[in-house]
Amino acid sequence: MILTVTPNSAIDWALFIPHFNWEGPLHADKAIWGMAGKPSSAAWVLGELGVDTIAMGFAAGTSGEKMIELLEQKNVETDFIWVSGETRLNVHVFDRENGRQTLIAVDTLEITNAHIERFMKRFIKKLKQAKVLITGGSLPAGLTPDFFREIITTAKEKGVPVVLNSGFPHFSNVLLASPDLINLNRAHLSSVVGYEIISVEDAYQAARAILEKYGTQVLVTLDNERSLAVLKESAYRIPALKVEQIKNTYGAEGGILAGIAYALANQFPIEDGIRLGAAASSAVTMTSAAADCRKDDVERLLSKVELIPYP
Repeated sequence: MILTVTPNSAIDWALFIPHFNWEGPLHADKAIWGMAGKPSSAAWVLGELGVDTIAMGFAAGTSGEKMIELLEQKNVETDFIWVSGETRLNVHVFDRENGRQTLIAVDTLEITNAHIERFMKRFIKKLKQAKVLITGGSLPAGLTPDFFREIITTAKEKGVPVVLNSGFPHFSNVLLASPDLINLNRAHLSSVVGYEIISVEDAYQAARAILEKYGTQVLVTLDNERSLAVLKESAYRIPALKVEQIKNTYGAEGGILAGIAYALANQFPIEDGIRLGAAASSAVTMTSAAADCRKDDVERLLSKVELIPYP
């Protein structure tokens, strides 16, 4: 079983409008629900792939209820701690006329120390079933990066590998817990190492420094065209797959996390997980809903993924 922990739970609502204007009412001709919160997005992808998955974290309000409904529709088991406030709702507005889009999001979860204590008790129980932990994303009010450090340390002490996604400040502090692999973008990698990452070689050297200091493998997304994986025994450039039509890029990171976690859970080579993650990530971009994909698309794209040794 793969366990995901999403502290800042969220869902996506994509609205497609023929033309955006500020002066009159807007009428969407299409509206689609999707998953947000990167670990939960990974759970949604894993559910589509038929992988036994449990999603944990914090949830609240009607948006939280909708999130649970969406996860369970993919046969993902859920065990969220209910708190005050509201699970974040990301509203994506797509303007069909000019191809532009924007995002409106509000963070409203209200988490207390009592909620955290309740979560940790359940989390420790679930770890007994887990083969891999996926966590990361942003942090709601009431939580600090120490939350990630604690759950990663607890998982590692029990022999459970950890895949971490960045998206919060003070990321280097969390690396002290030595997650097995981190997935981050160019900006987050720059913030960890303290200088701007410009070239592939910059990214390689920065990722090597993280691996040597923390024992953590790195998968960094450099741009829309390529990624770089720096592993214990090797490194690879991963060109982006060409798909028929990109409909929505939100939630693609969930596919990457899902693929890597699947490989770790089954003790497959990490390269297999990167290939599956790249295929799943590309499959997500082929759907209008955030983090959604189709198993058939993932399987079709898998053979097209290239891992090019670097340097």
